[in-house]
Amino acid sequence: MYHHVDIYLNFLAVEKGVSLNTLEAYGRDLIRYVAFLEQRGITHIRDASSDDVISFLGDLKAGGLIASSINRSLAAVRGFYRYLLTEKIIDENPLANIELAKVWMHLPDTLSREEMNLLLKQPGTKTPLAVRDTAMLELLYATGIRVSEVVSLNMSNVNWQASYLIVVGKGNKERIVPIGREAFSCLNRYIEYSRPKLSKDGPVNTIFLNRSGTGLTRQGFWKIIKKYVRKAGLRKKVYPHTFRHSFATHLLEGGADLRSVQVMLGHADISTTQIYTHVTRERLKEIHRKYHPRG
Repeated sequence: MYHHVDIYLNFLAVEKGVSLNTLEAYGRDLIRYVAFLEQRGITHIRDASSDDVISFLGDLKAGGLIASSINRSLAAVRGFYRYLLTEKIIDENPLANIELAKVWMHLPDTLSREEMNLLLKQPGTKTPLAVRDTAMLELLYATGIRVSEVVSLNMSNVNWQASYLIVVGKGNKERIVPIGREAFSCLNRYIEYSRPKLSKDGPVNTIFLNRSGTGLTRQGFWKIIKKYVRKAGLRKKVYPHTFRHSFATHLLEGGADLRSVQVMLGHADISTTQIYTHVTRERLKEIHRKYHPRG
């Protein structure tokens, strides 16, 4: 079974261009899974059943693993089985008929539209840094891109005529994401008025610059977000990924189809995007409980 894991990881590295961090994480998850199967007396991967997978996830949960780590383990095992099925090493996928995502994936934290609007108003436009921060927050919410993708954006990643981003995501895969009128206006204001004042040493290709005229780090961006969360008086825990979660949730609440949201988020598997349908259902339940006379 370990041999199959090695071949699969090599496939991810060579054929899929998966990052080293993801490969290491998936490797740990799959080795842990194979070791768990061996403890149950299973010596060939084709003999593992859906009950074995569920027991493995339950074992992870009982061991105190946080939800995000369990989700990653689930993604690793799911991808492994898809590969084995494609290569005809197994005859059927034990995960095929189980909607594990509903059981194991936690609902991501999101902001309501009102809370998001309040947060986006906080930077203002009085200083070059304020204009920059407004553009960054608006862009983060308008596109749903990751913070790592925001801070690595270059001028060439923006189609200035058609107002969309060319985002290089995980595995060096490119995707096209519309920017939206408000965010595009804020971005143009930053590029035209603020960015030249932040650029110290001549032309720099990175879009968002710090006080020193160099690119921002993820940690620097996180500090910026925390500052405006405090300023807005929001009691919720807000992380950089909260913008991404809110982007997807608000799109689906507004009637967007799941496939389009998947493409914009850059999810390889639509099951990852489906978590947001659970969020919208929970939101509907909350509204029903609050406003229905017998809720």
